[in-house]
Amino acid sequence: MADSWVNSAERIGADLHLDLSGPGGRRAALTRALREAVRGGRLAPGTRLPPYRSLAADLGVARNTVADAYAELVAEGWLTARQGAGTRVAERAEPLRAPARDTREAAVRARGPRHDLRQGTPDASAFPRTTWLASYRRAIQQAPHEVFGPGDPAGRPELREALSEYLARARGVRTEPGRIVICSGFAHALRLLFGGGVLRGPLAVEAYGLGFHRELLAAAGARTVPLPLDADGARVGRLARERAVLLTPAHQFPTGGPLHPARRAAAVDWARGRGGVVLEDDYDGEFRYDRKPVGALQGLDPERVIHIGSVSKSMSPALRLGWMALPERYVDGVLAAKGEREAWASVLDQLALADFIAEGAYDRHVRRMRQRYRSRRDRLVAALAEQAPHVEVTGVAAGLHAVLRLPPGTERATVRAAGSRGLALDGLAAFRHPTTDMPAPDGLVVGYATPSDHAYGAALDALCGVLPPP
Repeated sequence: MADSWVNSAERIGADLHLDLSGPGGRRAALTRALREAVRGGRLAPGTRLPPYRSLAADLGVARNTVADAYAELVAEGWLTARQGAGTRVAERAEPLRAPARDTREAAVRARGPRHDLRQGTPDASAFPRTTWLASYRRAIQQAPHEVFGPGDPAGRPELREALSEYLARARGVRTEPGRIVICSGFAHALRLLFGGGVLRGPLAVEAYGLGFHRELLAAAGARTVPLPLDADGARVGRLARERAVLLTPAHQFPTGGPLHPARRAAAVDWARGRGGVVLEDDYDGEFRYDRKPVGALQGLDPERVIHIGSVSKSMSPALRLGWMALPERYVDGVLAAKGEREAWASVLDQLALADFIAEGAYDRHVRRMRQRYRSRRDRLVAALAEQAPHVEVTGVAAGLHAVLRLPPGTERATVRAAGSRGLALDGLAAFRHPTTDMPAPDGLVVGYATPSDHAYGAALDALCGVLPPP
């Protein structure tokens, strides 16, 4: 069979190439090729198509193959056929054409910034494709048949068991598989807890954090009350009538400090005395470079702390997998909020992650990325010491970002200058709670994990080139 057909100008007035490669047999390939030619505008409305016999001869196929393809497209409305008038492209079959302006805008968006130092994204080039594929294959090969039916809203037992062991060993979390609920990430966890009515506001939050999370909570009807921050983390002594507090104790986002041990204990004591709960966002918990990672706050009191984690920083945000280690009293409410079937986190991805953890691949990947990101942070500090020694890197050596303290009054201009030169980064003010009364230092939040290794040096040079003078 020929894999293409180029008709003559005498036949339909213009040359046309039809690609007949692909699955599905001869009729399916011809039907698909003609449909795409009409949809893409290469066959205009009203165009007369060749007779069955002529096109069949050109393609080296049976006449019935062409007749059946034409008949299917007539039934779908792409073509019309009348006795004595032949087969033509339907007048209503308009090709889809985006306005030129939209095409240009899409091209600009696709191109993206020249240098990307935005926070919150791991190095996409470092995703462990080979080992993840091996885990995925094993998971599918070994999966029982019921895996391919509706999913349990609690999550696959294989993953919950693997996580209970891993979190105990690596993060000091005290839980069991029956108290772990799988979700698609931290934002999904907040939606389940507050949107599902498991918890209600007001909710105390750190004075600097992700505005997206505050908006999500507001949409769920939860008012957020900002807690000031200092060198020891959130000032939990300011907790008042709230019944819940959201903290990033391992590595405060974005200011970069851990919660002081005395304040960790004070937060748990507050929850016990108030009958409240601490939501622990284990942000960057696995990535500490100057010492062993600090254990999870949840270990102090599993009945007063909801521990929330995900693989969005350790592996990739493309893997929509996270988890909650819940106090017993919240498990049923979260499952009710989630629904009778798993609708968010792919069951097959859950099985693959369970295998990835059980085989030790997750530990190896985290260790490798810890070394890589530590090197990235060291390079950032060295570049600043050489080219901008007046700019201080604040916070502990941890995580995927660093905060650069700028001279007063220079943050906004620096962010604008960076944008004009194709350098994407965030100013510290973008993460400030709108009602906090704590001081507002000027700074930049620099994500050193995002660029690939080969692009990182140029990104650092671009960063140093926009920093304000002393």
